[in-house]
Amino acid sequence: MGLTIAYIIIGIYSIALLLIFFYSLAQLNLLVNYLGYKRRNQTAPKYNLLDPKEIPFVTIQLPVYNEEYVMERLLENIAKIEYPKSKLEIQVLDDSTDESVHDTAKHIKKLQATGLDIEHIRRENRQGFKAGALKEGLEIAKGEFIAIFDADFLPDADWLKKTVIYFKDKEIGVVQTRWGHINRDYSTLTRIQAFALDAHFTLEQVGRNAKGHFINFNGTAGIWRKECILDAGNWEGDTLTEDLDLSYRAQLKNWKFKYLEDVETPAELPVVISAARSQQFRWNKGGAENFRKTVTSVLSAKNIPFKTKFHGVMHLLNSSMFLCVFIVALLSIPMLYIKNSYGHLGWVFEVTSFFIVSTIILFVCYWFTYKSIQGSSFDNFIDYIKLFFTFFSIALGFSLHNSIAVLEGHMGKRSEFVRTPKFNLNNLTDSWKGNKYLTKKLSPNMILEAALMLYFLFGMYSAVPLNDFGLFPFHFMLFLGFGYVFFKSLTARA
Repeated sequence: MGLTIAYIIIGIYSIALLLIFFYSLAQLNLLVNYLGYKRRNQTAPKYNLLDPKEIPFVTIQLPVYNEEYVMERLLENIAKIEYPKSKLEIQVLDDSTDESVHDTAKHIKKLQATGLDIEHIRRENRQGFKAGALKEGLEIAKGEFIAIFDADFLPDADWLKKTVIYFKDKEIGVVQTRWGHINRDYSTLTRIQAFALDAHFTLEQVGRNAKGHFINFNGTAGIWRKECILDAGNWEGDTLTEDLDLSYRAQLKNWKFKYLEDVETPAELPVVISAARSQQFRWNKGGAENFRKTVTSVLSAKNIPFKTKFHGVMHLLNSSMFLCVFIVALLSIPMLYIKNSYGHLGWVFEVTSFFIVSTIILFVCYWFTYKSIQGSSFDNFIDYIKLFFTFFSIALGFSLHNSIAVLEGHMGKRSEFVRTPKFNLNNLTDSWKGNKYLTKKLSPNMILEAALMLYFLFGMYSAVPLNDFGLFPFHFMLFLGFGYVFFKSLTARA
């Protein structure tokens, strides 16, 4: 390996490590915000729902597409929402193309017979996907406020009473709640998804919201002020994360967002890796698309302070961290050989400490979010350590898949909105096999993931002849992560 190539590898490796380090520092700052906010006594103006004059009209939108397994559960649950029927409208925005349409229509008729104002709204085509459905429903919505739930969400009966009250503050455009997980303990895959989402819904959402930085409506389990949607330019379907897009456009127009950590909205996590893959791809590509679409507006905005701009840029770059991690992983083996071939470059390897420091920062940050939900006992801490390193390994295993999504997003490559299959699994003995919405095709990325598993096995082996075990734990986690993703993708198909 020539010295010039060695310097190029070192340069790319160092830049990726520094970006990860800046991301971890941003997370640490959010932790400080989070802990400070938790200690403050929060007060806010609220509607008095005991006064009929103060009860606002709410429209609940349920955007659905081929949801045979969960439609009955969704409709039965929404019908239990405690709110005056004269002030509540439910829109089932059904873009389905299968036989679930007929069962949904029958169920809606039954609910209509009870006096519930619920409409089955169908479109000629799926133009704009979810964003298009929400926009079309909004045109005829009677509500001043628009609550949105995806098909796998099960809000408590008093959910509206706990959330809509905060819109008394005329500056608030969105109230968002924390996601819960009804099948958290179904498998290793569901546990690590719950772990990552809990960090987002505690550390990140509270940490940003506490200081007035931009947060995002999460696509579901929240309420919009109709005026805010229209003022921000309405729903647009030009990214795969229309929720993040509209959130930033609204906040750039000075609308405030209210995040309620204490209001949990239970939902179902994907239980099979192909479903998790499609969800991860959509979220990560959508994040990169929104960076491309929005970052200039954030940086040039005159109405927001520098720190809010910084956190906004880091927020929009969240998914791009997978690309940085993948670059660091891929180059770590050449770096090992460079270190042992060019002794005079030994000082360069001090930069690897950035990755260790970044990992320690994330370990501390995620512990605070974990204990806020699971508790802080010694046993919980031991469980946390195991879960953190399991999460870390599997996240590394997803880094190729997610990096491809990020690159497509940054390059502007368009793709269809692929829904995440729902399962309606009620207990650990229920099987996902036979779900007709699961893809039967193997991902072509699997071949590369198998190759990467062997590549990092070689990295572990390289530590022996080079007598350098500094990167051995990293390569071991990469080997486990890519091995998990490969073998689960190979076996977990309907």
